[in-house]
Amino acid sequence: MSFDFDAAVTAPFRMQPGLRRLAPGTPQLTPLAPGSRHQREKLAVLSAFPELALQVRPGFDPAPALQALAAHAAAEQSQAFAWDGRTARALRLGTAVQGTEVLHESAGAFGLGDEIARCLRPLPAEWRLAGLLALAFAEDLAIVDARDASVPWMAVCLPSHWAPQDKIGRGFADVHAPVADAERVRRAAPHLVGLVAGPERWERFVWNVTGHPRLHAHPRHVDPVRWPADIGSTLPAGAWWRTERQTFVPVPDAQQAVFTIAVDVQPLAEAIRTPAQAQALHDAMASMSDAVLDYRALGPVREPLLQWLRTIG
Repeated sequence: MSFDFDAAVTAPFRMQPGLRRLAPGTPQLTPLAPGSRHQREKLAVLSAFPELALQVRPGFDPAPALQALAAHAAAEQSQAFAWDGRTARALRLGTAVQGTEVLHESAGAFGLGDEIARCLRPLPAEWRLAGLLALAFAEDLAIVDARDASVPWMAVCLPSHWAPQDKIGRGFADVHAPVADAERVRRAAPHLVGLVAGPERWERFVWNVTGHPRLHAHPRHVDPVRWPADIGSTLPAGAWWRTERQTFVPVPDAQQAVFTIAVDVQPLAEAIRTPAQAQALHDAMASMSDAVLDYRALGPVREPLLQWLRTIG
């Protein structure tokens, strides 16, 4: 995962858009190997409770954006994905979606070899292309619509402590309403959505320290008690570094963009390796407001985390 620590972890900490232009040719998608961690967790979600991940506003047509994403995937990651305008092929997974038909073309290298096809076939026909894209790449997907600054469609299997069904169809500013100290983001929402739906490509980064080790962090499936009572005496064990790299694939003809979210989770002690990183994270956390600490569930652990970070040198 191409998370840029130096760009993302700064002090004083501020909730802000943090957009930066992507250099031409910079990849936006991360192909998954059969049986990889991301793929296993996504398979579990799409097989057991797809309704938690797959959400669409009634009447919204995602086809133009999905076709643009499939074409982008085939151009950027040709060794992993192919698209001819009707048939999408996940080349590493031996599975294709032709129109709405799922084709199992060759045995995969994971499990019985047909896991991807068996996961996709029970999905509603209109979700099968999105499901294939979700299982072929690490990124979760959403569509932002510049015409009303809304998020009318999502295929988000690995949310970071939020529920897609609570966000679908809402305005971009409204989606960020629960985010602490994010008034700057909310005020800029119409401009930001217009920007990312334009001809240029953008990325941004998000991070947190969490007690939850899995990629899938839907609030229905995580312990509401975010930290054990004795976490201060066990750190850094039990603390995890959760990051997101977010990018936007523009669909200018539709005044839309596909929003990609690449989540990664590592043990905190493995992610923070150098004194410079420890100092940067220390200073960012030390500068967080009480509202941000509460929103990120860091209040109970900030002081022991700061103490641990001071020992890295």
